[in-house]
Amino acid sequence: MNLRTKVRTGSVTGGGRAPRRPRSTYPLYLIPGLLGFLLVIGVPFAMNVGTGFTDWQGVGSPHWTGLANYRELLHDSAFWESFRHSVAMVVAMAVVPTALGLLLAAALFDYVAKHIGSRTASVLRACFYLPQVLPIAVAGIVWSWILAPDSGSLNTLLTKLHLSSWRQDWLGDPHVALWSLMGVMVWVQLGFPLVIFMAGLERVDPALHEAAELDGASWWQRFWHVTIPQLRPEISVALLWCTVAALKVFGAVYVLTRGGPGGATDVPSYFSFQNFFEKTRVGYGSAVSTVLTVLIMAIAVVALRLQARAEDDIA
Repeated sequence: MNLRTKVRTGSVTGGGRAPRRPRSTYPLYLIPGLLGFLLVIGVPFAMNVGTGFTDWQGVGSPHWTGLANYRELLHDSAFWESFRHSVAMVVAMAVVPTALGLLLAAALFDYVAKHIGSRTASVLRACFYLPQVLPIAVAGIVWSWILAPDSGSLNTLLTKLHLSSWRQDWLGDPHVALWSLMGVMVWVQLGFPLVIFMAGLERVDPALHEAAELDGASWWQRFWHVTIPQLRPEISVALLWCTVAALKVFGAVYVLTRGGPGGATDVPSYFSFQNFFEKTRVGYGSAVSTVLTVLIMAIAVVALRLQARAEDDIA
């Protein structure tokens, strides 16, 4: 009998069974998180999906209507208009903050930190990130004071600068309200990608910039050909995170405009809220939120797959 046979039969240990490897207890630590996910997200989402197939006012028994709410959505101009406003929110909360955040992060990292001091760069970074930690209700109230048509700080400043013709009812004019809201959201969202990019710049090999500088490359050329390619993973994360935030934005719209004037700033999340609580069309509001959730999940899956493919190509 060879050694392998002895180990298999247990004769090496005096005829007893070979000792078993202890089972991993790691799955047990996943149970609290899984339960929390089911209670906070899974069950409410399943209930929301079910309610979307009913006609219900929030009291009494729901009346099953099948796909009636979703068929109505296809022909609801207010619903599609809210999605067009979401595209504007994606520009204001994802595209513009990512582009500006990339430029500002490179400027803080390459110029301010090296020529003025890393402490100054850290203070400026914190200032840019401050709107992210402010409660949106507080920020919204402050911006409503700034953008007030009569005594607002912005119109008062324009008057003192002899630019009274530029005064606007920033949140009350249907032609201006969406642009004003977009400007506020750029201010709110800018700090998030900036912090991500400054963290990413820490891992970029300084030798790449030094070699490009020795070859006579300008700051802009180094930024375009060295910094941006090295920060592709961070750019993907910032765009994905900010796009999801833009699609589900609610607080700023609720505080500043309530979707008005005349639906000029309505977005899907607030449109769903209106149907839920103001019009008591709970089934229709559930259908809107279900469509929005599926859209966000689809965008996230596609973005993550594209990011993984890009990382594989780089590797």
